[in-house]
This record gives sequence, C-alpha cells and structure tokens, in this order.
Amino acid sequence: MYIFPGFGYFKRVPHIPHGDTLDKMVPLQKRINDQFDNLEKHTQWGIEYAEKYTKFVKERSEIETNYAKQIRNLSKKYQPKKNSREEEESKYSFCRAFLTTLNELNDYAGQHEVIAENLSSQIITELSRYLQEVKAERKSHFHDGRKAQQHIESSWKQLEGCKRRFERDCKEADRAQQYFEKMDADINVTKADVEKARQQADMRHKMAADSKSEYSNYLQKFNQEQNEHYFTVIPNIFQKLQDMEEKRIERIGVCMKTFADVDRQVLPIVGKCLDGMTTAAESIEPKTDSKQVVESYKSGFEPPGDVEFEDYGQAMKRTASDTSLTNSRESKQERPTGKSKGKLWPFIKNKNKGSGPEDFSHLPPEQRRKKLQGKLDDLNKDIQKEMDQRDALTKMKDVYLKNPQMGDPASVDPRLTEYGQNIEKLQFEVQKFEGWLAEVEERMPSKSDNRRSGLYETQNNTAVSSNNCAQDRESPDGSYTEEQNSETQVKATINPSIPTTSTPEFDDEFDDEETLPTIGTCKALYPFEGHNEGTIAVAEGELLYVIEEDKGDGWTRVRRNEDEEGYVPTSYVEVFLETNAKGAMTYI
Repeated sequence: MYIFPGFGYFKRVPHIPHGDTLDKMVPLQKRINDQFDNLEKHTQWGIEYAEKYTKFVKERSEIETNYAKQIRNLSKKYQPKKNSREEEESKYSFCRAFLTTLNELNDYAGQHEVIAENLSSQIITELSRYLQEVKAERKSHFHDGRKAQQHIESSWKQLEGCKRRFERDCKEADRAQQYFEKMDADINVTKADVEKARQQADMRHKMAADSKSEYSNYLQKFNQEQNEHYFTVIPNIFQKLQDMEEKRIERIGVCMKTFADVDRQVLPIVGKCLDGMTTAAESIEPKTDSKQVVESYKSGFEPPGDVEFEDYGQAMKRTASDTSLTNSRESKQERPTGKSKGKLWPFIKNKNKGSGPEDFSHLPPEQRRKKLQGKLDDLNKDIQKEMDQRDALTKMKDVYLKNPQMGDPASVDPRLTEYGQNIEKLQFEVQKFEGWLAEVEERMPSKSDNRRSGLYETQNNTAVSSNNCAQDRESPDGSYTEEQNSETQVKATINPSIPTTSTPEFDDEFDDEETLPTIGTCKALYPFEGHNEGTIAVAEGELLYVIEEDKGDGWTRVRRNEDEEGYVPTSYVEVFLETNAKGAMTYI
C-alpha cells in the first residue's frame, strides 16, 4: 500500500503483484472516475462562483455610474441660470454657499465615476480574463486525466486478454497431455496415432509456455504503467487542479481587497469635497445678507407723517367749500379705489415689469441713484478699456514710424479714429447719466427737507401737516397706494359718541354736485403718469390749481382746466394754499 500527494481524495493505492487477480482493478478504476467527477463539479462551481462575484462587482460599478450621473444632473439642475438674477443671487452669502455646495457635489460625483472606472479596470476586466484562462487550464487538466484513465483502462484490458489467453492455452495443453497419455496406454491404438497425440500435446505445451511468457511480460509492463499512473500521472494532475483552485481562491481574495481599496483611495478627495461644503455653510453671514437686502430695496423715501385730527364737532360752522365732511364725502365718491384696502408702499406688488426708461425714473430715489451710479461705473470701465486699446494702437503706430519695415503707420489710423469716436460717445453718455444722478441727489429727501421744511402758520393754533401726513407712499416700482378715506376711521375711534346718521339737510347739501372752488395752487416736483382711475397725469414743473387738500390719505385733488381734474400724490407737488383756505397753511 502506497500514499501519494494530491488533492487528498486517494490515500492508498494497492499494487497488483504477479499472478494476483485483476478483479481488484474494477472498483479502483471506478473510485478514480468518481473522484474526477467530484473534482470536475467542484472546480466548475468555483468558476461559477468567481463569475458570480464578477457580476456583483459589475452591478456595483453600474450603480456608481448611475449615481454619479444623477448627482451631476442634480448639480446642473440647480446651478444658477445665466441671467440678471444670477448677479442678484451672488450678493448673498447663503446663495454663494449653495453654489459652492453644488460645485463640490459635482466633484463628489466625479469621485464615484472614478470608483466605477477602477472597479471595471482593476477587477471586472482582470477577473474576466483570468476566468477564461482558468477555464482553459481546467479543461486541459481534466483532458489529461481522462486520457490517462483511458490509457490505464486500455492496458488493463490488454492484460486481462493475455491472462485469459494464457489460461486457455494451459487448459488446452492439459487436455492434450491427458489425451496423449490415454492414447499411449491404449494397446489398440496404432503407433502413428500415439505419435500424433504426442506431437499435439507438445504443441499445446509450447503455446501455453508462450502465452505464459507473454502474460508475464505484459503484466510486468502493466504494473510499471499502473505505478506510474497512480504515483506520478494522477497525482500531478490532481496537484495542478489543486494549484489552480488555490490560485482562483487567492485571486478572488485579491479582488475583494481591491474592491475595498478602490473606495478607500477616493476617501481623501471625498473628504475635501465635504470639507468644502462645510466651509461654505460656515461662511454664511445672516447679518451681512440682511444688510444687502436693505441696501437693495432702500427707497430713500421718508415715512408718512401723523394722520391729521379733524374736529367734526365744529362741522356746522364751516362753509361748504372748505368743510372736511363735504370734502370727505366727495373724496369717497371721486377718489380712486383699489381692489384691496389701502397698503403702504413697501407691501405693494411690483406692477411695472421690464427694464423701464433709460434714466430709471420709474424707480424710487435711492434705487434710482444706485442704478445710475452703477451705470456710470460701467461706462467709466468701458471708457478706460477703449483708452487702453487706443494707447496700445498709438504705441504700435510709433513703432511703425520708427521701423517702417514692420508695418504701415497709416493702417492704424482708422482704428484710432474709431476708438476716439467710441470714447466721445461714452463720455457723452457719462455726462448724461451724471446729470440725472445730480438731479436725483438734489431731490433726495435729505436735501429737499431744507427747501420744503414745513414751516407754516395756522389761525387755529393747530399743528397740521397735510403735505407730509401721507407723504412718500410711493412703492419701489413707482406706483402709489389707493387708500380708503381715513376720516371714517378717525370718527369711529376718536369720537364714537357722534351719531353716524346725518340730517336730511346735510344729505341735500351733499347731493348738490357743484364745481369746487380753487383753494390754492401747486407745482409738480416730479412727473406723474396717472394710470389709475381718478388720477391725472402731470409733468415736472407744471402749475396746477388745488381744489381739495390732502385729507390724510396722501392724495391732493388738482385741476388743470375746467374739464381736467383729478388726484396726484401729495409728495409729488409743492402746495401753496390761499390765505383764506383751511388753516391758512403756506408751504415754503
């Protein structure tokens, strides 16, 4: 009994000595074939398992690719559009932080693409190529094993044939010898028959001897082949299969390690992306952003003044022309009304969409000043750019004058002329915008307060500020509020004891539609388009007649001629009341 190395499936292989029966070869060969079947199944399962792992890595790579694509699309979707709004957003720290986050997220997606690429190149491609080699090697080893098995089985069959032939020849020789002896002992048999039987017996003995010699030689040869088969050929094949299996397992382990290393390699860059997002979030400055909002929407208007108190207890002593009650009723009927209750200008929606006029006259003073200043800065930059280009051409022309072989100086003159014309145009634009800027700065409330300081005298010793009570109700888009008359609210809150119903005499008096008398004049300080119903358009510097003073709602009723009258914002006009008008109020 012998032990040989290999896959460990065979521990002992019997050696068949000369003359032993060959029936022991049948179960032995069957056992070897069974082990080849088991090895074939196991190695096939190992290859399929490696293919399974390859498929797993491939699906992981596809997930990383799709994830990176979705992250990039998400980052692109929320990137700011190329329009004017982008410039507005860049002013705020939280918008800049979000933009930084989007950019870092885009880089983060790139790292997942790197993971997918490395998984594909370092694992999927290499493992697929290796499996092809393993399949070919496995096929070769099992082919050699099957071939060795077939060879030993063929030798065993030949040995079995020699054995049976030797056995048959021996039996034939014994029968021939017995026949010869029987013929030799029979006295009735002729001598010739005896000699013939003796020759036949000698021939059979010779054939048996030859068969024995052939069987003996072939048995020796078979034992050598069997020894080589079970101690050399088969163990070598099994060892190769074992080495192949170990290499396959080792390769899967390397791939699993690479699978983790691929992720680990991008962790530093991913960490930098996350650090960039954190830094961007920490750079947000709420106070600075809120100040930006204040600077962006600061109008320059002054808040409205206090609402005037009107004493309706003395209404019977006043004439119809200057009675606040009559004027209040008329203002209810004739003043413009909106769809909603009156709101101060900061809460009115911007109805003037679009770029507006060139001088930005549709904006409030402070916003207009900023726009004009920004336009001037852009024009000065353009002028400086044109001047730099003109200076460069001038130097080029000087070089051409000193070195005519380098170029014709006259070829530069048309471009110099063009730059000069461009500079003149830009300088003219600068002068135009500077004039508008000076006009706006002159009319800013801080400067106009000295000119319209609100110095006045009243005969009733009551401080009335009709021109400032509803001043500056203009919204940032240039529109005004359309408030309801506040006198009814004053009556309801201040003197609730006064009856709300009026006498028939007052009703008759209020029903009389008469042309209101002139109580003063006014001068338009700003242009007013008067789009709303009940308002009247005025031009800057235009002189109008005042037929009804401001009742606290920010509107003054004026007349241009007998047929044209309406309301204008009180803050847009400078009012001069006649001495016999209410309160004898004069604006200086």
